[in-house]
Amino acid sequence: MGNILKVENLTVRFHALKAVSGFGMEVEPGTIRGIIGPNGAGKTTVFNAISGFVKPVAGTISFLQKEVTRLEPHKITSLGIARTFQNIKLFGDLSVLENVMIGFHLRFNPFLFWQAVLHFPGYRNREKDIYNNAFALLEKTGLLRLSNEKALSLPYGLQRRLEIARAIATHPKLLLLDEPAAGMNPSEKDELMEFIKNIRDEFGLTVLLIEHDMHVVMGICDKITVLDYGERIAEGCPEDIRSNPMVIEAYLGETRND
Repeated sequence: MGNILKVENLTVRFHALKAVSGFGMEVEPGTIRGIIGPNGAGKTTVFNAISGFVKPVAGTISFLQKEVTRLEPHKITSLGIARTFQNIKLFGDLSVLENVMIGFHLRFNPFLFWQAVLHFPGYRNREKDIYNNAFALLEKTGLLRLSNEKALSLPYGLQRRLEIARAIATHPKLLLLDEPAAGMNPSEKDELMEFIKNIRDEFGLTVLLIEHDMHVVMGICDKITVLDYGERIAEGCPEDIRSNPMVIEAYLGETRND
């Protein structure tokens, strides 16, 4: 099986600080891959490099055999990589439906802006398609009954689900989830695990996630990569990672700030 994402010798610096050093990873299509590590290990920096928010000083990132190392975030999104963030970033005063429609709009040709201004029929037809597609996506993600609710009025777990649904609206092939279970109670975490597995299957996605909750990571990931001080120290199936001495030592060490 080939890879959908390949990261080679990735190195990221912030002034004198080397946040990630020589990191490598290959992600197989259709899998759920976890990236774990203590606070400050460099996990979010890897995500930011993959999604174009930081530029590495060395190394390459390839998506579907195309190098994307120094592309801007909107270009990377258009190729089929979508992400969520540690802190939920929704349009709180807009409805659930409107938030998802924004995701579909991200795939618009910018020239269609002028069609909107001039009220071209093609634009109106496209708007109708987006509206219908957003409804269909809300149904598939279990949010249809909440379509007219304001995003900020939703419980935390449903806000996270909405953020993921909006990311899916961009038609990704690879979905990056940055600590999706943060702030959730145990029942919400169990529901999230089922949700992630379901959307992987329903939409044919590959999922790459950062997560601190080991119950979630061990419960849904096919393979796990472990970072410590910006370097990969282990990689394997959940059973191997759980008993790896280097992983145990990293997590028993001093707590650091991410």
